[in-house]
Amino acid sequence: MTPNPGSRTPYPKTKLIAIVGPTATGKSNVAVELAKRIGGEIISADSMQVYKGMNIGTAKITPEEMQGIPHYLIDVIDPAEAFSVAEYQRLARQEISGIAARGKIPILVGGTGLYVRSVIDKLEFPTGETASKVRRQLEERVEKEGAETLYKELVGKDPAAADIVHPNNVRRIIRALEVIELTGKPFSEFHREWANRESIYDLEMFGLTMDREFLRRRINERVDKMVSAGLLDEVKDLVAHDYEGFLTSQQAIGYKELIGYLKGEESFGEAIENIKARTRQYAKRQLTWFRADPRVKWIDVDGKSIGKLVSNIIDKLKKDGFI
Repeated sequence: MTPNPGSRTPYPKTKLIAIVGPTATGKSNVAVELAKRIGGEIISADSMQVYKGMNIGTAKITPEEMQGIPHYLIDVIDPAEAFSVAEYQRLARQEISGIAARGKIPILVGGTGLYVRSVIDKLEFPTGETASKVRRQLEERVEKEGAETLYKELVGKDPAAADIVHPNNVRRIIRALEVIELTGKPFSEFHREWANRESIYDLEMFGLTMDREFLRRRINERVDKMVSAGLLDEVKDLVAHDYEGFLTSQQAIGYKELIGYLKGEESFGEAIENIKARTRQYAKRQLTWFRADPRVKWIDVDGKSIGKLVSNIIDKLKKDGFI
């Protein structure tokens, strides 16, 4: 049977809405209102909100703010417990299937670009702790044998890699060999997968953005509110539970800086200013990541109520035949 040219997809895929963008643009509030209007449930795509006890510093949505809408992949594991993007991918896709099976629309919400792509596109990731062990072994070999030796080994295993990996880029050489070792696939093939932005879902993707200066003020205000809400006490509690090493190694914004303050490495005021600066830098990186994806439909949130923003999204969904 020939597919209808006017249909959305020739073969049915699970519907998925993604709401992405920089931190502090109001993604969570918009997602909740959207879910209420269209019968949706929400999956978090935030690499820090999966951790228990990290509430204030990650701006984790509260039960009251959820307004009865089910949320998934928040408070999944303890800090320092092993967790990878491959595990996130598995869990998120599992939740999406469950939501769809209940007749609801899954809504993926967050600003961690790698987590979002891991879910929506056909990508494979090395799994488990083996990844770090292989990487350490390769790093040791670089120290002993030199990068040139490993580069020759890479080209021998995957000749096409010579076109995408520079012989002086040691980190990328190590990554390429790691991928080959863990997946059994050429790194060049993995690279082509990343260049292919074809979702495994019937996807609608919206990005929230705002004026740069307005975003700067929003970020600064958000950090001040976190401090007033007890961020320092939250950090002290996590340190008391021996999570300091995890928080600093993961570069957890807000936590790392206040640990530095507690150690006497900087004043409290300096720590707060550094949190604001690092959050602004992170927002810039998030915007760069999502701007590179042509599937994102951008919505300027400046001066618009949550209700108006959600109405705009629903209008676009109807226009595209999604709902």
